[in-house]
Amino acid sequence: MDWLEVMSQKNQIQKVMQTNQYTERFGLVLSEEEANLLVQERSNSLRQEQRVEFGEEILPKLIFQFCDSPYLSQDNYMESIIRLQEIFYLYKNESLDDLSDDELLDYMKEKFDGVCQGDFEYLEGTVLEAFARNVRAESRKYMGSCREEE
Repeated sequence: MDWLEVMSQKNQIQKVMQTNQYTERFGLVLSEEEANLLVQERSNSLRQEQRVEFGEEILPKLIFQFCDSPYLSQDNYMESIIRLQEIFYLYKNESLDDLSDDELLDYMKEKFDGVCQGDFEYLEGTVLEAFARNVRAESRKYMGSCREEE
């Protein structure tokens, strides 16, 4: 790795560690080792999905979005964030980047805590697959303020 990549990873780890100040009120805290693993998994997910991330990283946003989920606990916290991150990048691609990060995160959280009841397989394989199919068909009925009842 070159020095720029090393510095970027250190910055990302620091940002992830800073999320602990907020998430500890929900009983969720990451160690520096876990933060390092999350950042490594982020790189792996980006490489696997052939994506590049510029600007604000998604990992802190993902943590803030999901930290109050009733389906996350300290015991499954790191693994859950890794899985949600993988799902996020997959469905950014599957939705042809027609969604903003916030739109996708909001929808993921709503469905994860709602109909999916914390089931990653159902979120990824059923709910988000149908959602992405709708997005690809240029249907905006599930988006933002135009969301219709399902």
